[in-house]
Amino acid sequence: MSTTSLLVLAVAGLLLVTFPSLCSGRAAHHHHQAEKCQPSGTLESPARGHTCDECCKPGHIYPTYQCSPPVSSHTKAIMTLNDFSEGGDGGDPSECDGKFHKNSERVVALSTGWYAKGRRCGKNIRIHAKGRSVLAKVVDECDTLHGCDKPHAFQPPCPHNDVDASQAVWDALGITGDDVGDFPITWSDA
Repeated sequence: MSTTSLLVLAVAGLLLVTFPSLCSGRAAHHHHQAEKCQPSGTLESPARGHTCDECCKPGHIYPTYQCSPPVSSHTKAIMTLNDFSEGGDGGDPSECDGKFHKNSERVVALSTGWYAKGRRCGKNIRIHAKGRSVLAKVVDECDTLHGCDKPHAFQPPCPHNDVDASQAVWDALGITGDDVGDFPITWSDA
């Protein structure tokens, strides 16, 4: 192999390492998707806070996320409990339909990346936990970019891997007592 050929190969390799976006096609796209979802910034809670168990701590800095992990047939997530009713800890009415929902309805809010600008609104997801599965309707976004204010019930931004579920979802999965709160689950589009 000539010195010129080696030089061309070296420059091509350097370009691909320096500018991976030049490498198009499925392999580059797949590699990019495999990367973990990293925080996109931070949100500082106001120095004078609101007092409640779930509220932002005054002056605390919370990570914010524009992404969520890739969705698969068994997407790992943390399920949290949300009250979607008027006056509940969900804050404002649901993003998808502008309505409040009863705790007896099987409804969820998804982290910003999974909410996908409302593309999953009104669609069901299947949640798996403790050997059971349940269908739940997406009605809201669990905002990973904003929080610590009235529209977000003074709560911190959501984690990037959150399925915020109504009491009916927890009941259908048979998760009760001290297990209710932050529970590891898997989910998929139904």
